[in-house]
Amino acid sequence: MRRILMAAMALGALTATAEARITRLENLKVQPAFGGKLFGPAGTYERVTARAHGEVDPKSPLNANIQDIRLAPRNARGMVEYDTDLDIIRPANPAASNGVHLFEIINRGNKLGLAFYHADVTGGIANLNAIDDAGDGWMLKQGYTLVWFGWQADVAPGDNRMTLHVPAARNADGSPVTGVVRSEWGLQAPAKSINLNGGWFNAGNTTSYPTASTDNRTKLADGFLPVLTVRAHEKAARVAIPNDQWSFADCAGATTTPSDTKICYNAGFDAGKLYELIYRAKDPLVMGLGFAAARDLADFLKHRDKDDAGTVNPVAHGKDTKAIVMGSSQSGRMIRTLLHLGFNRAEAGGMAFDGMLPHIGGGLLPLSLRFAQPGRAWGEQIDHLYPAYDFPFTYARQTDPLTGRTQGLLDRCTTDNTCPRIVHAATALEVWEGRQSLGLTDPLATKDVADPANVRTYIMGSTQHSPAPLPLPAPTLCQYAGNPNPYVWTMRALLDGLTKWVRDDKRPPAAAVPRIADGTLVAPDSVHFPAIPGLRFTALSNPLHVLDRGPRYKAGDTMGILDVEPPKPGSASYGVLVPQVDADGNDLGGVRSLFVQVPVGTYTGWNKFRADLFDGGFCNLSGSFIPFAATKAERLANGDPRLSIEERYPTKAAYVNAIRVAADRLIRARLLLPDDAYRLVTEAETNGIRKGP
Repeated sequence: MRRILMAAMALGALTATAEARITRLENLKVQPAFGGKLFGPAGTYERVTARAHGEVDPKSPLNANIQDIRLAPRNARGMVEYDTDLDIIRPANPAASNGVHLFEIINRGNKLGLAFYHADVTGGIANLNAIDDAGDGWMLKQGYTLVWFGWQADVAPGDNRMTLHVPAARNADGSPVTGVVRSEWGLQAPAKSINLNGGWFNAGNTTSYPTASTDNRTKLADGFLPVLTVRAHEKAARVAIPNDQWSFADCAGATTTPSDTKICYNAGFDAGKLYELIYRAKDPLVMGLGFAAARDLADFLKHRDKDDAGTVNPVAHGKDTKAIVMGSSQSGRMIRTLLHLGFNRAEAGGMAFDGMLPHIGGGLLPLSLRFAQPGRAWGEQIDHLYPAYDFPFTYARQTDPLTGRTQGLLDRCTTDNTCPRIVHAATALEVWEGRQSLGLTDPLATKDVADPANVRTYIMGSTQHSPAPLPLPAPTLCQYAGNPNPYVWTMRALLDGLTKWVRDDKRPPAAAVPRIADGTLVAPDSVHFPAIPGLRFTALSNPLHVLDRGPRYKAGDTMGILDVEPPKPGSASYGVLVPQVDADGNDLGGVRSLFVQVPVGTYTGWNKFRADLFDGGFCNLSGSFIPFAATKAERLANGDPRLSIEERYPTKAAYVNAIRVAADRLIRARLLLPDDAYRLVTEAETNGIRKGP
């Protein structure tokens, strides 16, 4: 019996070492947060920082969707290791916790959540990582434990950005893995030298894959020669730049130094043009470990008492603890892809995350990809051809007539019973510029597709990717001023609804989206936009074709290896629709917030570049705001068809009453919290009619 027990214990120990898990918390520090400020019944908070070490089994089927995991170096136990920054804000009194660990998938190393869910944060999201500024502290007053961690392994250090350390893939003989990489730059200012992975969204915040050879003028043994091209806009023909006019070097200063991660162009890169480099790179990072880090950290904080070295789990947990993950833009796509690839199943079984809130992040993220560039986006002009929108588009399972695949984002979690409850939130800009309509319809846009029972989708009408700051700055890159319509109040209501759904089993508000059936989701050339003086509406869209990226790319999972660069587009395209508008140009469908129901101008989900930039295509991530005329006389003099402020709200009382009625309507729909409604009505009573956006 003793021998049997000892054998069983040994087998248990062996099994434990084969599990993916957090093994060690290093340099754990605890300090007061927010200067000891009190946040209602939750009291004060503490900040915990550490370095979390983890490991995964490269042979486990649960890690099979980590590209190149079998080419990663292993430790003595045969495991692949990673380590990540960890930052936690927890109630100082564990009893004050609301029982929810709220994870934010950070964006290119930056924390954004406080500004998206808290009012009055100084600088908004422009004040990245300023977690010493809690604004009105809404999430903290609720008792959430906030968790941030690094998941994107190519984030460059600096400016308090958080990152993940993972190994580079190596061939079996120890030699470097190489492959073709396409890098595109659309610059906002001229430059002579830039990072290979630079550009509009990545500039300064990500590292670059080194070139396999700094000699750009001699063909490699297989005949490969790097190619640099330029074009005026996305649809323009590429023009080759001779290889003797550029080099792999840093020439930003007085001297030129060879570099395997930078490019020098003697004539200088111009702003407002698209440059594309196809080169042979080496040392691809095993980026897909970012999915494992999210899964294993959520599981550790929710269930484990301590790490392997005995360091105590720094957050309150128990059998009723829930984990919700939220993320915006790039980070929302990361959440959707984590779910799609099966990483919401903890290795010990059960769900890693009980709830998910992907925000302004339609499509998928190419993280589990050899030579992945997860900082790339999905623009109509910038980053147009990078993997971001492969079928499946919807949570519901359906068949794609263009590829013949039948899939849905919930396929894997349905199989192993690990599907979380999901609130998907997006702005009008994602519908216009980001192809978000594909998440609402069949692939050819002939009919609406309903959410599965565990999903609710909300499209926030007449909003842009992130609200423009006030006072509105004069446009520089775009033709029109940005859209400042706030959605913080809606996002708070949605997070509150998701929390109650996950923790208390209380159903959230009904989905609110534009639809084909009621005419609020239409083709771009069917939008009845008013003839507003000074604004030229054109039926722009961001089309999507099936792209041939080579035989080793797994389009159904947005993973694998890219062999064809640039990708070859097919002739057939998906159906991309946009919101229909009312007589003011404001969206008819989706969540019509207080300031859409009681507007002082037109808020759009689109804007255009200046005519001299990218042929006047969509101005990245920017909507527009066009104020109403102050008086009827001014309106008539300008030929503006939209009623003026004085015609809409002849008195302060009329305006306040309109605000109050709209607020009551939103409270009943559970799309505005009562405390937030009280604040907004009080502001209207105090300040009267809004003089600006």
